[in-house]
Amino acid sequence: MSHKTVSTTLCMLLALVALGSSGCVRPTMGPMLPIPIPVSPYFQHKKEAKAWEHERYERVPILGPITAGGPAVALDPPSDDEVMVAFEHARPVEGGLPFLHEVQRNNVRIVKELIADYVDPPRFVPMIGPAQLHHAHYKCTIYFEQVTRVGWPVPHTIRDEDASEVLYIDHNHFHMVGNVDPGVSSPY
Repeated sequence: MSHKTVSTTLCMLLALVALGSSGCVRPTMGPMLPIPIPVSPYFQHKKEAKAWEHERYERVPILGPITAGGPAVALDPPSDDEVMVAFEHARPVEGGLPFLHEVQRNNVRIVKELIADYVDPPRFVPMIGPAQLHHAHYKCTIYFEQVTRVGWPVPHTIRDEDASEVLYIDHNHFHMVGNVDPGVSSPY
């Protein structure tokens, strides 16, 4: 074999090894050569947003028992992020074609008010045991300036400086009831 053929073969082998160790390899390809498969940022962002919502907002925490005579105070009010995510789900921005139809929401101000805070009587909840459900209802008013720019057929801009939207967000969580530590026997 000539020197040129050996060096070409060696370079191809090095390229395949480098490609296989890049981390972009599908592990179930079998005897085929590892081929990197790019992932679109759209799908990556969609998956990360779904995991973020599940981690932050789709779980119900289980807290310790309410102390006798103590106030049953709700958890923190909804965060600005939670309010804006709920707002985007309830009323998504229409349009989005640059230079044809664009909608922007500027100067956002959020006001949160506690409407109701009450605790249900104790009951047995499967997979938890005896517990009380603590309800906290919030009224979130979002004030913003909505700017709509239309570029065709007649270019114009519409400004709604006094736009507002009202959302109702519920924060529910459980409180354990009775003997929380299963290792200690109750005298009752």
